[in-house]
Amino acid sequence: MEIMEKEEQVKAFSASIATVKAELAKDVVGQKEIIDSVLIAIVAGGNVLLEGVPGVGKTRLVRSLGRTLSLPFSRIQFTPDLMPSDVTGTNVAEKDENGKLTMSFRKGPIFANLVLADEINRATPKTQSAMLEVMQEHKVTVAGQAYRLEEPFFVLATQNPIEQDGTYPLPEAQMDRFMFKLIMEFPKMDELKDIVNMTQITMDETATAVIDGPTVLEMRKLASTVPVMDEIMEYAMRLVSGTHPELATSPASAKKYVKYGASPRAAQALITCAKVRALMNGNYNVSYEDINALAYPVLRHRIKINYSAINDHLTVDDVIGLLIKETK
Repeated sequence: MEIMEKEEQVKAFSASIATVKAELAKDVVGQKEIIDSVLIAIVAGGNVLLEGVPGVGKTRLVRSLGRTLSLPFSRIQFTPDLMPSDVTGTNVAEKDENGKLTMSFRKGPIFANLVLADEINRATPKTQSAMLEVMQEHKVTVAGQAYRLEEPFFVLATQNPIEQDGTYPLPEAQMDRFMFKLIMEFPKMDELKDIVNMTQITMDETATAVIDGPTVLEMRKLASTVPVMDEIMEYAMRLVSGTHPELATSPASAKKYVKYGASPRAAQALITCAKVRALMNGNYNVSYEDINALAYPVLRHRIKINYSAINDHLTVDDVIGLLIKETK
């Protein structure tokens, strides 16, 4: 009976995700891998860093997600003059009915379920650091008072390529708070045509709500129960450990091309997200394919390649591919 119940839950999970993706397709052309990864991160309870040149649909994707998941959405446009209190909120002095001054907390735009941190690398490091506690602990502390954020809480931060003028590289401690780093490519020719035709009809999003916040939390709870076989767990741990060139057991490609490796958060993200991906594909167990597919978005912002990799014209993804091939 319990096995049949799990099978029904897996089918319902997969069907719900398919319905969400069908609605998002009304507003977002192509980008199927990006959409899959963002949905995995939301269900898994993580945050996403999305890199791409302006105008490829990053903001539209998050707005459509808010509509599809029935979640309050807010957007923070990061600029060099943005202050931390502009993100988190601040205490303000107000007069009560008796004319007495009292302090009250005015919430910032971070108090939403879905937050788009647009062009996060255009803000100064001081303002970027205001996101650290929020992203990791889902709370804001102002003047010693902690304020919890409602669940599910998800930050999708966009950044322009670091080579562009007026950008500040995100520090490693903040990069590590992102479950995934995704690269949003410029659309193909036929996709570009579809985008233009779509926006000639309307610039507004047309996706409708199909699930809600409590449903997302139930899906997260189900994902946590997905079993991981010992050999797959050990493989994932070897893959993450293998990004550290200083370890004797690391693959030759790590020793040759990696400057520093991923943190334990990478291992946590890899397993947590692999469980969600398995359910999305209608499976109640994690496979090697799940681990290998997610290694790229989980590791690409957590490892630093060295000059040898650059001299050999290798990208971070190329090095991750080599690590997967050499990890037994």
